[in-house]
Amino acid sequence: MSLCHTLKNYKKENLLSDLLTGIIIAAVSIPISMGYAQIAGLPAVYGLYGSVFPIIIFGLLSTSRQFVFGVDAAPAALVGAALVTLGVTPGTEQAMQVVPVITFFTALWLLVFFLFKAGKLVNYISTPVMGGFISGICTTIILMQVPKLYGAGAGTGELFELVEHIAETIGDVNVPSIIMGLTALAVLLVSRRFIPKFPMAICVMAAGALLSCVIDMDEYGIVCLSEVSRGLPQIVVPQIDERMLPNIMTVSLSIAVVIMAETLLAENNFAQKNRYKIDDNQELLAFGTANLAAAFTGCCPINGSVSRTTMSEQYGGRTQLTGIFAGVVMIVILVCGTGFIGYLPVPVLTAIVISALYSALEFDLAAKLWKVSKVEFYIFCGAFLGVLVLGTINGVLIGIILSFAAVIRKAADPPRSFLGLVPGHEEFLALERFKHAYPIQNIVIYRFSSNLFFANIAIFQKDIMDAVQDDTKAVIVDASAMGSVDVTAAKTLRIMYDTLKEKGVKLYITEHIGQLNVQLRKLGLGDMIEVGCVRQTMERALSDCGLESPYPLVGVHNSYHDIRRKRAEHMAQELVWAFGDDAEDVIEKHIRESIGSMKNGTGVEQLMTGFWKRMDIQDEEEWLEHMEAHIEEIVRATGEDEDSVAERIERRRSQLLHRLESEHPEFVDRYKARRKRMDEHLKEHNPAAYDAIIRLREKEHTKEK
Repeated sequence: MSLCHTLKNYKKENLLSDLLTGIIIAAVSIPISMGYAQIAGLPAVYGLYGSVFPIIIFGLLSTSRQFVFGVDAAPAALVGAALVTLGVTPGTEQAMQVVPVITFFTALWLLVFFLFKAGKLVNYISTPVMGGFISGICTTIILMQVPKLYGAGAGTGELFELVEHIAETIGDVNVPSIIMGLTALAVLLVSRRFIPKFPMAICVMAAGALLSCVIDMDEYGIVCLSEVSRGLPQIVVPQIDERMLPNIMTVSLSIAVVIMAETLLAENNFAQKNRYKIDDNQELLAFGTANLAAAFTGCCPINGSVSRTTMSEQYGGRTQLTGIFAGVVMIVILVCGTGFIGYLPVPVLTAIVISALYSALEFDLAAKLWKVSKVEFYIFCGAFLGVLVLGTINGVLIGIILSFAAVIRKAADPPRSFLGLVPGHEEFLALERFKHAYPIQNIVIYRFSSNLFFANIAIFQKDIMDAVQDDTKAVIVDASAMGSVDVTAAKTLRIMYDTLKEKGVKLYITEHIGQLNVQLRKLGLGDMIEVGCVRQTMERALSDCGLESPYPLVGVHNSYHDIRRKRAEHMAQELVWAFGDDAEDVIEKHIRESIGSMKNGTGVEQLMTGFWKRMDIQDEEEWLEHMEAHIEEIVRATGEDEDSVAERIERRRSQLLHRLESEHPEFVDRYKARRKRMDEHLKEHNPAAYDAIIRLREKEHTKEK
């Protein structure tokens, strides 16, 4: 067990920001904690009690640098609902006896999770699930808080209950309340945009309290916080009613699961964003111990608070000293400052909470996922809507289920391709991606980038069998990404092997780890290994077919020269390999950036070398084609005349053509055809540049004659 984890080697320069942030967290915790305590069926002051010892103990034990513990929405709502189920009236003496018992057993469950190291389960929850989960919680709490802006009470429940509550109360809007609340919210949001490190929350809160001293808030219908009794919490020993014990055990288990899932997810989310790691299992110890402290002070279960953590992050909280300071400040408030609480306007405090939650929303992640991966975007939406509509734990479960479904979907439809060679080149490349690659005569080479199992074996089988032609002599599988084969896949492999054998086609599995051979033997495919259908490399499989390098290619002559053997990347279009479908956009981007830097001394010759400096023929040709479209911009940037720039480009392209004729005559026709297409494209999009290039070519052609 590690104590004061984030305070080791503490940096003194963080002290002021941690102290100020702790004061802000304590102040903001007042309305939040009091409200949630009442939702949990306790007097409001117990929310403040829950912000003293539990938050300090959590700060001493947690490995998270910034996460803040406290009375929060989900556990409070679950406790409030449990009281109704148990037949206990909220706010009564009986409720004050039952709630600490629920908290006590919640703490015990969390300690059991710690002993069984259940924190590792969070490793199976993906970033889209985390993002959707956090956004769902924030949106839920914002909807809970919105009615308090216009003078109504906070909502409870999930989306439909919250919307219904807003609809029912919106007709009784208190105009001064909503003006005060929206003004405070606008000030906070604007200050976050322009002065994010300034403690505007304290200023807004102080302004609200000062306004309460100057004017009579009751006269304008503006609600202020209720005054609370002075003094620290008393030690309470939970009194267990054996008749309620089975129900309490069940309820406390569900609350413990919610605390574990919600807080660990949120902690990991903040840790990832701020580039540090937490110990998931020690966090469970911190959760359980903090909740024990809450139980013995009569409080409801305590949870990690996204809103307070977001505010801590905004105002520069660096370590758990922030939470410890917040707990100490709350002690001071309870001992000698409770009178101040009655001067705090609820709309102002609500605006502070909403502004903090707003900044924690991760819809920017959703927008990014929409562009990058629609599947992960839908997972984000599933977790978000699950939390919003069905509650915290159901939202997490939906997100996890969707994540596992996405994993299965990816494994069932993995990246795969048929391979060939570029003449004079030794590396096997995807035929559909590299236009200068050709298949080997009478050979099907197939790369399958996944383990082979029941969900994807049908795709594997269909791809290969569809590719086999009457003249096919062998099928070679590049299994370099294949780590395992299950029983269903092994059975299909046997059928494929026998079917291909009847057609006179040999099936090879190559490039895989040795452990896969052990699996194949155990699955009854040892005879395939014995007859040589499993080879270490594709070259050995080709050799077994009677083929040696240079391999015969379909539709083109293939031969090697010594110098070409030394150039592994030759003619492979490395930019396409590196950037895929975005290669042209990347070239365009770098040319524009290079033209912009010409004002700082970069010349045309340097621009023509490309951003990778040493590029092969095809890549350099494509670079020059893009340069042609920017001749006018190059002229403006350098001050050179248009003909001079065009002449340099054409001279370099002529050198490339001569080099291609010498080294790869088989590509010349294709090169000229492609160049013609690019000329047509240039003529359509930049007629002036096209005219300059054609003029220059005609001039050079006349010289040659």
